[in-house]
Amino acid sequence: MFSNIEDYALIGDCETAALVNRDGSIDWLCWPAFDSDACFAAILGTKEHGRWLIKPAAEITRCERRYQGDTLILETRLETADGAVTLIDFMPPRGAASDIVRIVRGEQGTVKMRMELIIRFGFGNNIPWVRRAEDGALLAICGPDMTVLRSPVETRGENMTTVAEFEVKPGDSIPFVFTYGPSHLKLPAPINPDHALRDTIEFWSEWSGRCTYKGKHRDLVMRSLITLKALTYAPSGGIVAAPTTSLPEKLGGARNWDYRFCWVRDATFTLLVLMNSGYTEEARDWHNWLLRAVAGSPAEMQIMYGIMGQRRLLEWEADWLPGYGGALPVRIGNAAHAQLQLDVYGELIDSFYQTRVAKLELEGEPWAVEREILEHLTAVWQRPDHGIWERRGNGKHYVFSKIMCWVAFDRAIKSAEKFGLKGPVEAWRKLRDEIHHDVCEKGYDPRENTFVESYGSDVLDASVLLLPLVGFLPATDPRVKGTIAAIEKHMMRDGFVLRHDPREVTDEIQPIEGAFLACSLWLAEAYIMMGELAKAEELFERVVSVANDVGLLAEEYDPLVKRQTGNFPQALTHIALIAAAQNIDGAKRPQGRPAMERSK
Repeated sequence: MFSNIEDYALIGDCETAALVNRDGSIDWLCWPAFDSDACFAAILGTKEHGRWLIKPAAEITRCERRYQGDTLILETRLETADGAVTLIDFMPPRGAASDIVRIVRGEQGTVKMRMELIIRFGFGNNIPWVRRAEDGALLAICGPDMTVLRSPVETRGENMTTVAEFEVKPGDSIPFVFTYGPSHLKLPAPINPDHALRDTIEFWSEWSGRCTYKGKHRDLVMRSLITLKALTYAPSGGIVAAPTTSLPEKLGGARNWDYRFCWVRDATFTLLVLMNSGYTEEARDWHNWLLRAVAGSPAEMQIMYGIMGQRRLLEWEADWLPGYGGALPVRIGNAAHAQLQLDVYGELIDSFYQTRVAKLELEGEPWAVEREILEHLTAVWQRPDHGIWERRGNGKHYVFSKIMCWVAFDRAIKSAEKFGLKGPVEAWRKLRDEIHHDVCEKGYDPRENTFVESYGSDVLDASVLLLPLVGFLPATDPRVKGTIAAIEKHMMRDGFVLRHDPREVTDEIQPIEGAFLACSLWLAEAYIMMGELAKAEELFERVVSVANDVGLLAEEYDPLVKRQTGNFPQALTHIALIAAAQNIDGAKRPQGRPAMERSK
C-alpha cells in the first residue's frame, strides 16, 4: 500500500531534502544534493528500495505532527496503548558533512520502539557494504557514497537491514545521527544532536524573523517561504521545482517527470514573492544563479538547468522501480530541457526588469545579455514551440508563448526608457505591437469571446489566465472577461482549475489528471485584478484547504479522490500561494491595489 502524497512532510539542509511519512519512515532522500541518486526511494517502490523507519513496535493509535514554530524541524507525536513518544526530525545547516538527526523523546508510559534502516544507493538499486568503524559507528559504503549511523542504541544486521529495538520512558531522549560523506575521505566527525537541534532552531528562527509579511495568512505564507528556502541549493542560489521525481500527475499514469532542477519559467514569480516578503538576499542569489545559467549563446538557452547551472539533463528510466502506486515509468533527468519554449525568454527579460525596479544589487549588469537574447528572439518568436506545459510531440503556436514574447520586448522597452539603457527601442516597439496584433488576431476566438490554447485551436489553456497579470491586456478588457468566463465554464472541476481543457481529444489513454493548484491561484489573482475580491478569497481558501496538516502542497489536487498528486512539495504552487495571499492583502489596502503587478 502506498501512502498518500500528503502524508509526507519535508526536512532539509538547503542542499538536499528528505520526505518523512507520518508513520515515522523517511521514504525519499537524494544525497548529497537534490539531483544526486536517491539512497531512500521507497516512495517510488517498496521498503526494499530504501527507507529509514523509527516507530513504536505496537499499533499506532494516534498521530499528530507539526513543525516547531517557523522552522523546518518536524515533530511527530505517536501514541499507542502503552504510551506516547515524540519523534523529532531535522537536518542541521550543513557544515563539513550533511546530517539527518532523529531524536525520540518519551512522553507517556513505556513505549517499545523499532528502528529499520534500509540503505539502497542508486535509486534503490545498490546494496552497500556495511561494517563497524573503530568508534562503533555503523559504516555503509557503495562506490563513491558513504553513510555513517551513530546512536547509543545497539543495532544489528537482519536480512540486509539494520534493525534495533529499544524502550522509551518519560524524560528519555534517544538520538540517531545519520551522516553522508564521500567514500574516499575519512569518516565525517560526529556531531552533538542537542547542539545540532539548538543550531537548527537558531538558523530557521533568524531566517523566518526576516519576513516582512504580516497579513491574514501569515502562517501559510511563512510555511510556503520556508519551503521555498528549503528547495534552494545554497551554494549556487538555484531553486528546484521539487525535491522529487516521478510522483505522478495522473495517479497510475505515465506523466511522471523529474522536477529536481531549476526552471527559468519560475524566475519572475520567485523574485517577486521573495522581494515582497523581505528576502532580498535570496532574490539576489536566485537572480545571479539565473544570470550565470543562461550565460552564453541565446540560441542555446534552455528552459531549465541543473542546480549548479548544468545543461545536460539526460532522461532515462529506472526500470527496477515499480513507481508510486504503479505509475510508470520512473524517470530520472528531464528531456524537456532541450525543448523550445518561447515563454522563458519573456520570463527572463521580465525578471531582469523587476530587479531594476527593486534596485537589487547584482553581480553584473545583464543588459548586454538581454540585448543578445532579444536579438535572437526577434528571429524565433514566430516559430511553433512546446509551450508552458512542455507538451511532447510536434510544436504549436501556443498563445501564452507568444504573449511572453510580447512581455520580453515590453520589458526591454521599459528598461531602456526608465533606466537610460541603450537599445533599438523603436524596433522593439514595432515588434511588440506586431506580436500583440498577431496574438489578438490568431489566438482569440471571437465567436466564443475567449483566448485559446494555440493559434487556430478551439480549446482552452489555463496559462491564458496570466494574460492580465503580465499586462498584455487590462483585466477590464471584454476579451479578458470572456476568457475568464470560458475558463469558469469549461475548465473547472469541483471548484479547482484544470490546466488542460477536458474537451481536448488526444490519443493518450490515461487516468484523469488532477487540478493544477497554481492555475487555481492564478484565477484568484485574475479575480483580484477584476475587482472581484470575494471570489478571489473564496477560491484562495479552497486551495489552501487542501494543504496537508503541516501546510505543504503538491503540484496538483485530484478532487475526485481528494488526494494531492504530482511532485511534492511543489515550489510553483507555494510561490503562487504567497503571491495570491499578498495580492489579496494589497487589494484591501486604502489604494485597493494588488501588492505585485508585473506589468508596472
